[in-house]
Amino acid sequence: MFRAVQKIGSVVQTVSRQSLRCSAIASTTVRYGHGQVNTSDTYLKKIQSERCDGWMIRSVINDLQGEDFVAEPELVIEAMKVCRKLNDYALAVRFLEAIKEKSSTNKDIWPYMLQEIRPTLTDLGILTPEEMGYDKPELAKRDVFSM
Repeated sequence: MFRAVQKIGSVVQTVSRQSLRCSAIASTTVRYGHGQVNTSDTYLKKIQSERCDGWMIRSVINDLQGEDFVAEPELVIEAMKVCRKLNDYALAVRFLEAIKEKSSTNKDIWPYMLQEIRPTLTDLGILTPEEMGYDKPELAKRDVFSM
């Protein structure tokens, strides 16, 4: 009986050693991936990839809107090209609206952004929210004191 217990103990030791090795490899992989920082270059690579579809562009735009910075004009231009390639005009206009809203803290950002992306917008046939009339509410009531 003692030999059977000893044999089971050696099997348990072997299995536990193998599982420890596997968990060490898995934990180093997790640690390696944990420190990844998304920069504009990372977002640009995702957008420019051939596999970029509607889900991926929405994911990148969502991540960009969650960051503390306003996206660079080069990144916005590439996003507009992908939106046009995917025939998603609404997403392009919505992204422009989000950039305008995000840049509302500094009034110099939105005119600069428009200046940089204007040639691309005209080439792709994308109107800005102001050109479409989205900057003013459609059903707003007039001020009674100004009548």
